[in-house]
Amino acid sequence: MPFADIVGQEQIVEVFRRSVRSGKTSHSYIFEGIPGCGRRKTALALIQALFCREIEDDACGVCPSCRKVAGGNHGDVHLVEPLPDKRDISIDQLREIQRELSLRPYEAPRKACILEPAERMSVNAANSLLKTLEEPPGNAIIILLSENADMLLPTIRSRCQLIRFSPLSPENVRLLLEKSGIDHSVALLRATLAEGSMQRAAELDDQGLTARRDALIRYVWALDLGRIKSVFEASEELSGNRDETLASLDMLLSCFRDIVYLSAGFADAVASSIRPDLEHFAARFSPEQALQMLTDIMETRRAVQRNANNKLAMDCLFMKLAGNMA
Repeated sequence: MPFADIVGQEQIVEVFRRSVRSGKTSHSYIFEGIPGCGRRKTALALIQALFCREIEDDACGVCPSCRKVAGGNHGDVHLVEPLPDKRDISIDQLREIQRELSLRPYEAPRKACILEPAERMSVNAANSLLKTLEEPPGNAIIILLSENADMLLPTIRSRCQLIRFSPLSPENVRLLLEKSGIDHSVALLRATLAEGSMQRAAELDDQGLTARRDALIRYVWALDLGRIKSVFEASEELSGNRDETLASLDMLLSCFRDIVYLSAGFADAVASSIRPDLEHFAARFSPEQALQMLTDIMETRRAVQRNANNKLAMDCLFMKLAGNMA
């Protein structure tokens, strides 16, 4: 995958383009970010660009070297990850990769290693890697993929260049999903709940999401302080464990962001597949009321993230929403 195909990490890509063009890439990097934000794709794109002889600051994507890197069968590229029956990356794996990196490249100008997830190295493996980073063999490039670089040894962090990857925007997730053949309305819904991760977007269940969204709309639209049962019914249906409650709140946030736009007269900013329902709901509120409800939902989400009682937090939220609807 050439740099040109990396979506949502434009600043990082530009930095690497300049580095490849000038020949001043580091021998070791830590790519920090959530799974599915493009860390591994960028690592492979960087290796492709360093190996490709056709383009000055990117990979052509079609030469034999580029095709081998993309296909995972290039003799000079090594992926180190926990073995299928193990939790951690072992010292034996690190010793083997040290041996491989010490050999001359088969066909590329240098050897490359991607280690994922870096925070799951055993203590002995991490110490072994430290020796490799202190005295890198030849001009090999080593890229560590990590969700949290702070979980790595400080001595490892100090010997690597840290690159922080941001979560993908919902719009970028939607575009990538549609590019892979996902229907527009489904891509919109998945992108809302993906939390910036293509991995999470791919794991979401479309039928379950649609059913949950429809239930959310039905219960929230029926909130009525004069019928207090409607509040507790909504809370009972839409809360659950922490992840389920956060999923409901993410759907609510998506809906009410669109309602804020609609109530303020910015209909062109709304591309939701349930726009008619949202328009009907937005007609009941002023922009200030819609914004207040959006704020209440965001505060509830933060409370749940801080381990507030899920059911109680949702009870309080739906009381507030019902009060604004009165």
